[in-house]
Amino acid sequence: MNAQITFLDETLRLIHIPLSLYSSFLQPILNVLLPKSQGASGSAQQPELESSTLGNQHGFLNISVTPIECSIVCHSAWAKSVFEPAIRKLPKELSKTVSISKDSYAVVSVISAGMDAGSRVVDLTSPLALAGIPIFFITTYYSDFILVPTKDRQSVVQALLARGFVFSEDESSFKPAISPAHSRGTSHSSEPPSTPPPSSVGELQTRTFALLKKRNVVPYIDPDLQLIHCSGREKSSFRGYSDRPSMARTQTNGNRRSWFDTLDTKLYISIVSALASQPRFLSITLAEDDPPSLLLDKSLLGVFGDSLVGPTEGTLVPIFLDLDNLPFEATGIVSGVAGKLVQEMRMMESAELSYLSTARAGAVILSAEQSVKALAILTPLLTKEEQ
Repeated sequence: MNAQITFLDETLRLIHIPLSLYSSFLQPILNVLLPKSQGASGSAQQPELESSTLGNQHGFLNISVTPIECSIVCHSAWAKSVFEPAIRKLPKELSKTVSISKDSYAVVSVISAGMDAGSRVVDLTSPLALAGIPIFFITTYYSDFILVPTKDRQSVVQALLARGFVFSEDESSFKPAISPAHSRGTSHSSEPPSTPPPSSVGELQTRTFALLKKRNVVPYIDPDLQLIHCSGREKSSFRGYSDRPSMARTQTNGNRRSWFDTLDTKLYISIVSALASQPRFLSITLAEDDPPSLLLDKSLLGVFGDSLVGPTEGTLVPIFLDLDNLPFEATGIVSGVAGKLVQEMRMMESAELSYLSTARAGAVILSAEQSVKALAILTPLLTKEEQ
């Protein structure tokens, strides 16, 4: 497989925030977004991150505001030091509606070339689904990121190596901190043991749609929401963006740079402004060795101006899947849904299928024309027959 796969040195948590509480968490969100050197005085204490991360910067950060929820993926230390105190300040009943994943997650960075957009999502996720590994998948402008439970890291390596993917470093020698006998434990001790993983892609799709239908997941499109997928301009000389820029800039005086070292100031101010307005849709991914990526409501273009790089004329439409009723460790959703669409639509190389996982939802991102066709495929599969 023509793809570069790397584990980022991060230990992450996923945070679900109901939209009704978004204003209560705006300050913690901005506090996590702001680098330590730029943070306001008197803000929450900065966490002590692992020495291998970008100082007190982010090796990986995703902030997504959608019509379903606000979702944050950040370092475990930020979740503990910034979001947990904010949750404790809420009235008891409201605090129960905000959640932080009990399991920690590792993040796999995938840089692919020569793989069409639709098949890429399927090829990357199906081996993990067949191995029974729950994942979250985030497509960015240049890369794909797969979040996997930290305890399943070795299984992830084995599953992808078996499908012909090559890791940029020798992960085959990685030894998990938890013994194999405990590697499939879940964060919900009261849950019964999970069923064996599916034995084929066909069985995987059948199980996926049966589960989604059982849990009353209904795919839908917001007719008034149009998105664009782009990158953010950087301070550096990488202005053309005809291809993914070289990442040789990652060393500065012997230290790794963070995204903030190259982030255009106007872009940064625009991100803060957009978040402060509680947008209908905005997903920001800031990652080590990767340019900033944004998937945003087209109506926000005026906020960002020329701080964005990439096509802004086209229109993408998300098909939403509200997964609130599913177990957090459910497997095969991304692969099952994307695989069915690729199979039924017979997508050509020009097709643009992306996927955004948030804490309790998923969104299949397609062109306006393809989204209508995709919804027509998914709706019958998830519609319960009248009794």
